[in-house]
Amino acid sequence: MSISAENTTHESVAAGHTAPEPTPEEAAQLKELYRDFDRENLIPLWTEIADLMPMVPTPKAVPHVWRWSDLYPLAARAGDLVPVGRGGERRAIALANPGLGNTPYATPTLWAAIQYLGARETAPEHRHSQNAFRFVVEGEGVWTVVNGDPVRMSRGDFLLTPGWNFHGHHNDTDEPMAWIDGLDIPFVHYADAGFFEFGTERVTDEATPDISRSERLWAHPGLRPLSGLDDTTSSPIAAYRWEYTDRALREQLLLEDEGHPATVSQGHAAVRYTNPTTGGDVMPTIRAEFHRLRAGASTETVHEVGSSVWQVFEGRGSVVLNGETRNLEKGDLFVVPSWAAWSLQAETDFDLFHFSDAPIFERLNFNRTYIEGRNNK
Repeated sequence: MSISAENTTHESVAAGHTAPEPTPEEAAQLKELYRDFDRENLIPLWTEIADLMPMVPTPKAVPHVWRWSDLYPLAARAGDLVPVGRGGERRAIALANPGLGNTPYATPTLWAAIQYLGARETAPEHRHSQNAFRFVVEGEGVWTVVNGDPVRMSRGDFLLTPGWNFHGHHNDTDEPMAWIDGLDIPFVHYADAGFFEFGTERVTDEATPDISRSERLWAHPGLRPLSGLDDTTSSPIAAYRWEYTDRALREQLLLEDEGHPATVSQGHAAVRYTNPTTGGDVMPTIRAEFHRLRAGASTETVHEVGSSVWQVFEGRGSVVLNGETRNLEKGDLFVVPSWAAWSLQAETDFDLFHFSDAPIFERLNFNRTYIEGRNNK
């Protein structure tokens, strides 16, 4: 498929291959045929092909920006009014894409939410098929307990809760804390693959260690414990700490200054969080990355199959989504639907967290990328 296919439609091709008008007798027979299709719950392809097989992806999801300055006060109000406990389980407020008909989905495959935990509150343990993570844009004082391992949550940390791991959260301070959750809820829902199980009423370990047991075992660069030589579906590392992410990005830009190839493009450093047992993505359905642009830097305009969500961690800049520029500040989130054109522009030094459904499409060989100004597809 070439990008020029965007100028061709099923209708335009059909218009060039006109069939003779049916006779009155044939028209009556066709009417009866379609009535019989309806009775047998059948739908002919020739009436649906434009919707079922578009020339390029035509997502119902739309590009959209959610402002942190709006999200956080709403979450705080919910904290005053909505308790955390059994039934609702979490005080999490989902980003609902305006194009998806009032469903609580950021994209057809990705769920994103702001979660808010008040002072001294505990979110009880449960587990589910869906893969989940947390990313902290500000605050500290909460520990997420994953399969009995207490994991500190602090600014800039990326924390994993792979599918079917028991997990709960407890706030050990007198201040509330909020973060974003990302899950593959829509994908699992559409695939009818979801299971859920309640755990303890609180958490199985209320300790508050600085470093989790999983980090003590696994988070040593280039080193793998001999006690864990089997590959795992998801990363065994519970937390990817900001200090290491920040250092990796900083060193890429310093190497660029020294004239060495280290960045994605001029002034654009980026890292991908990986599973140390396979070198692949941290979870089978979610890819996570962090991007840093120098002030004044910009990216090329990209179209990708699959969707993604971004959050500004620090700085100011803008994203161009299908030709429309949206200004961004710390905490703002935006969604990029499948095949939407996007690019980033940095006003100040600009840090962004990014997650996507790329592993799903790569495994199915549906992945495709087009960068404007190049000829690769």
